[in-house]
Amino acid sequence: MAHGEVLEFEEYVRTRQDALLRSARRLVPDPIDAQDLLQTALVRTYGRWDGISDKRLADAYLRRVMINTRTEWWRARKLEEVPTEQLPDASVDDSTEQHADRALLMDILKVLAPKQRSVVVLRHWEQMSTEETAAALGMSAGTVKSTLHRALARLREELESRGYEGRALDPGKAGKERERCAA
Repeated sequence: MAHGEVLEFEEYVRTRQDALLRSARRLVPDPIDAQDLLQTALVRTYGRWDGISDKRLADAYLRRVMINTRTEWWRARKLEEVPTEQLPDASVDDSTEQHADRALLMDILKVLAPKQRSVVVLRHWEQMSTEETAAALGMSAGTVKSTLHRALARLREELESRGYEGRALDPGKAGKERERCAA
């Protein structure tokens, strides 16, 4: 890679790292794993940086690398979960309703399969269109719609099982709140 492209990549990472870390944080529940995910994706993207002809698509490319990496990790994981009859109580440190809603949403996202979580994150938090989500995930728009429908139904079931039936939690609203807080 030419020296100019190295500098261009460094500048890209400097300016976009916070937004990319937020995306990684939504894909994996643990903050340390999110940092590892982003770092791994950056290393993989660095090796292909000169192949990205339209740098405006770098975010989409990097998010796709994060999704693929997270999927690789998920497939390679050892199942160490112990099934229990009851779910543990979710603890929320912040007393504000927005933070509580966001924490609850992050917690219930864990019940989704990786493909479903990716669709929900890209459509609702990243506010990508159906077509953009389909392109980023390499699937058809119809598959995105059906996957999103099943994922949202699963999230509703999870909310009901936790006693939150009838209460609307809007992931898109959480994304807008995040943007306002980041500004």
